[in-house]
Amino acid sequence: MDVSSVRNTESESRVRVLPRDEGREHLLAMADILAKVMDTSIRIPGTSWSIGLDPLLGLIPGIGDVIANLIGTVILGIATRLQIPRIVLARMSLNLLINGTVGAVPIVGDLFSVWFRSHARNAALLREAALKPDRETHADWFYVAGIIGGTVGLLLLTIACIIWVIYKLWAVVSV
Repeated sequence: MDVSSVRNTESESRVRVLPRDEGREHLLAMADILAKVMDTSIRIPGTSWSIGLDPLLGLIPGIGDVIANLIGTVILGIATRLQIPRIVLARMSLNLLINGTVGAVPIVGDLFSVWFRSHARNAALLREAALKPDRETHADWFYVAGIIGGTVGLLLLTIACIIWVIYKLWAVVSV
C-alpha cells in the first residue's frame, strides 16, 4: 500500500475554501470596520450595549436614515466586487431595506437599529459567503422568501382593512 496516496485522501477537505488573497482580506476588513463604526463603535457607559453611527444618524429627521443606508450600501458594493452569490446580495439588501423602513419611524426606528444591526449582519453574511463560495444558501432563500411572503401578506391585510373600513363607512352614510 502506498502511504502517499493515503495521506492525499486524508488531507483533502470537503469544504472548498478560497486561498488567502490579501486584496480580498482587505475588502473584508473594510466591511468589518464599516459595520463596527455603523453599529457598535460607541459603548454606552454602565451597560453592555454599544451603538454606532446608524442610530445616531437616524436622529436627524428626514435624511439621517437615508445617509445611514447609503453608507451601508458600501458593504453591498464590496460584496458585488467579491462576486458574492446573488441570493446573499438579495438578503443583504433586504437587511438594509428593513433597517431603513423601520428606522424611518421616529425613536422606535432608532431603537430598532440598535437591536437589528443590519450592517454587522451584512458584514457577517459577506465574510461567510466570501470565504466559502460553495456554501449552502437554503437559509438565504428561506429568508428572502419569508420577507417577500410577509410583505405580500401585510399588503393583502392592509387592502382588506381598507375595504372593510370603506364598507363600514358606506353602511353608516347610506342609512
